[in-house]
Amino acid sequence: MKRERGSTIQRVLDILDTVAASKKPLSATEINEVLGLPKATAHRLCSELESRGYLLKRINGKSYVPGNRLCDVAVGVLANSRFSATRHAILTSLSEKVGETCNIAYPDGLYMAYSDRVETKAPLRLQFPIGMRVPLYCTASGKLYLSTLPKARRKAIVNKLELDKRAKNTITDPDTLIREIDDIDKREVSIDNQELYDDIIAIAVPIKDKQGRFYSSLAIQAPVSRISIDDSDRYIPLLREAAHDLALLAEEDE
Repeated sequence: MKRERGSTIQRVLDILDTVAASKKPLSATEINEVLGLPKATAHRLCSELESRGYLLKRINGKSYVPGNRLCDVAVGVLANSRFSATRHAILTSLSEKVGETCNIAYPDGLYMAYSDRVETKAPLRLQFPIGMRVPLYCTASGKLYLSTLPKARRKAIVNKLELDKRAKNTITDPDTLIREIDDIDKREVSIDNQELYDDIIAIAVPIKDKQGRFYSSLAIQAPVSRISIDDSDRYIPLLREAAHDLALLAEEDE
């Protein structure tokens, strides 16, 4: 059916497209300035999209960022894209190079969820199903995601989290965790040093869109008997190379 110009459907799609493409949070007024919508219409539609989880209002109560449902749509498109086989091949190649389990994860509320994963062929391994969620605060991917947020927002999230001790090195002090996240922000590399599970290490780097924004993490995961923190630097170039290839693949799918 032909879409009527100025219809509600068109306006909703335009709002979602504008917020998703913006490098900064946008208020309803700013969205209205871009799209030229009636002021009351922009505020009403943004409010409705927020209530349905497609937009998320920031702590200041004035501006919007993509909500969890919009992120889920984006991840679903990537997961089921015509390039899914190629993406999995990149992940498989990385796993074979490092000899360990590799995964891609995306933010899902206060968790990270696995969208793709290749298990190591080694006998000692952890098997996580696709879609499984793990906490932000004690995982390499989760801490990496937190590091991409504005400092005020990451601090607010950390202060809301229940920092339960999951393993021997889980960071349970909010100030210590915030300092760790600040350091990850500078290096763009995150390490889970036996923070989710005893005797398991993970190293994660970001996968970014063409505007340089984080949308997924790429990580390797292994027991301490095979990977130590001291030699983790040798895996980072391989991770960054694969993350770059995955980012290019996502751009081709747009």
